[in-house]
Amino acid sequence: MKKQQIVALVIIVVVALWMFVPRDADTRGDQTAGTVAVIVAVPEGQSNSENPEILTVRAAKIGPQIYTKQVRVRGRTQASRHVQVRAEEAGRIVGDPVKRGARVQQGDVLCEIAVDNRQVNLQEATARREQAQFEYNASLDLQQRGLQSDVAVAQLKAALESSKAAVSRAELSLSKTKILAPFAGQVETRTVEIGDLLNAGTVCASVLDDSPMLLVGLVPEQDIASISVGARVTAKLLNDEVITGAVSYLSRAADAASRSYRIEVEVDVRFDDLREGITAELMVDASEILAHLIPSSAITLDDNGAIGVKLIGPDNIIQFSNIEIVGDNTSQLNPGIWVTGLNGNVNLVTLGQEIVFPGQRIESNYDWSE
Repeated sequence: MKKQQIVALVIIVVVALWMFVPRDADTRGDQTAGTVAVIVAVPEGQSNSENPEILTVRAAKIGPQIYTKQVRVRGRTQASRHVQVRAEEAGRIVGDPVKRGARVQQGDVLCEIAVDNRQVNLQEATARREQAQFEYNASLDLQQRGLQSDVAVAQLKAALESSKAAVSRAELSLSKTKILAPFAGQVETRTVEIGDLLNAGTVCASVLDDSPMLLVGLVPEQDIASISVGARVTAKLLNDEVITGAVSYLSRAADAASRSYRIEVEVDVRFDDLREGITAELMVDASEILAHLIPSSAITLDDNGAIGVKLIGPDNIIQFSNIEIVGDNTSQLNPGIWVTGLNGNVNLVTLGQEIVFPGQRIESNYDWSE
């Protein structure tokens, strides 16, 4: 046998012996693996055991509470009214129009048109009315003495009424020379300047009513039934400002394109510095349900990937329960998530749920859960 072959055979024998001959380290590992550690459940805040052979999980007794389910809606701010004020009479602008951004009250003058011959027309109509009134009174006196026919009296009465109508038209035309604000608000646009000639129907200015401001959005058809007028709303604007309000309108007809329903929220009056068109995320209070507020650290997954929590059931047996997350609580005093799927008061494993499995028996003193 060649020398190289002998060396190769020796190496193979040494490797085989190393692989198959038992060693002390492996024996100690097997003995350690065969030792099952004790698992004890303790309440939140209690310290762990110093014994390395005792594993500790934390648990808490959680009971159901009334939770107001919320519907998330994407929306924006919108003024309750935004009107373009138009001229009803033609004429030349003689007064300096109100500046953009100015606050106006109902009845304030936005634009003023030259009177021109409107005052003269009113005087003429007034004189004709006085004449018609005198002629009608005289005809009544003649009728009583039998010197005037009923037909003539009726004609003079019609002339009197016609002259009164002419006076009313002249007064109305004169009053339309001052274009007034229809409601209190802010002047957003001013389209004319002094000296401009306005035709009937020309826009003088636009007035925005921002008291109250509205939040508008579209609610999906599966959520609209759970919302009612008067429901409270919390909204977060794009600049992180949080505002509140109440639902003031729910559409009865769905939008043809999105199959969603328009919702309008009247913002509380203390939020009086909002602008129109700001993107907002609305959380609308909907139906009330029974749910459990649990810490987010208690959530785990089963072998199928379903979300749930682990509970300490009767006889200290670990159970897995599927849950559905319905909301979250961002309060710093009691943060957590709201879930459904748990029945009554439960002993929830809040920490260490990964070292226990369903069907496993643990040690627990229920004094802390009473």
